[in-house]
Amino acid sequence: MDEIIPVVLCGGSGTRLWPRSRKAKPKPFLPLVGDTTLFEATVLRCNRDAGFGPPVVVTGALHLEHVEAQLPDPAASRVIVEPEGKNTAAAIALAALQLPADTVMLVCPSDHHIGDTAAFQAAAHEAAKLATHGWLVSFGIAATAPETGFGYLKQGAPIEGSGGFAVAQFVEKPDLARALGFLADGGYAWNGGIFAFRAGTFLDELTAHRPALAEAVRAAVAQGRTEGTRFHPDAAAFARIEGESVDYAVMENTAHAAMVPAAMAWSDIGNWQALHEALDHDADGNAARGPAELVDCRNVLVDSDGPHVAVIGASDLIVVVDKGDVMVCTKAGAQRVGKLSGAVNQ
Repeated sequence: MDEIIPVVLCGGSGTRLWPRSRKAKPKPFLPLVGDTTLFEATVLRCNRDAGFGPPVVVTGALHLEHVEAQLPDPAASRVIVEPEGKNTAAAIALAALQLPADTVMLVCPSDHHIGDTAAFQAAAHEAAKLATHGWLVSFGIAATAPETGFGYLKQGAPIEGSGGFAVAQFVEKPDLARALGFLADGGYAWNGGIFAFRAGTFLDELTAHRPALAEAVRAAVAQGRTEGTRFHPDAAAFARIEGESVDYAVMENTAHAAMVPAAMAWSDIGNWQALHEALDHDADGNAARGPAELVDCRNVLVDSDGPHVAVIGASDLIVVVDKGDVMVCTKAGAQRVGKLSGAVNQ
């Protein structure tokens, strides 16, 4: 099989991980788990030795400096600079139009944590095999809890000669009762937002289901310009796009949706509680980065960029100190951090 081309999507403002993540430098470009940033880890997982080609990164001008500084091999990479954010369907189409039609694209968000690289790479190659036969493939993340913040994939019939399955149904974020039912059923997986398909297959499906969006992206590419390893789509043509996610625009409409199961210690690091769960803990579930002292605590996270933080007798608490801002919340309150005035007005 030819090399799989990773397409890495970098966008967003990172409000749910405020104050560490900020609009000018959101979570993909921070070393939140380990010493490498989430973006660097995403690219390094898709290395040449594991059968991947040079990456294509889709980002905005605000994050271009971070992308190019953190790419392991910027000279061999391609960076598409979106004039404005138009959601994932348009971002993926920009990349697809820069590649030969039979290229297998592996679309990866830049801000997820994957603890088991070998399992990720195995799933990617299984997905790529399906993609060469015309399938549009999602990674079905093994569901380990009744999460209400994720979409779900209902596993359909097995696809002969592969480890994949047809997708019987895409399910949007469920309430807790439905999520508990999905977990008990065992036939549902989280939709992790990682996809594999041929560039031409994706563009054909986008044209069939969202013709205006496809036409506007094609015009933006045709009228765009190249500067070294950067490509700039035409801003006026791109502005005509009505932004939509790839799930809504393509994956929920195609008759060729497939999934490969992936148990790879995945987390979207969607808020401080999710980050706490991805970090190493002590025997009481506590985690600390920076100067901290925890006494008689359980399930407490402290993340400080300098000031010493002392916590006594607390449970299910998160304390973050960054550039003079202090954020304290409970495990339940972590979902609402992005609504704080500091996060909104950063």
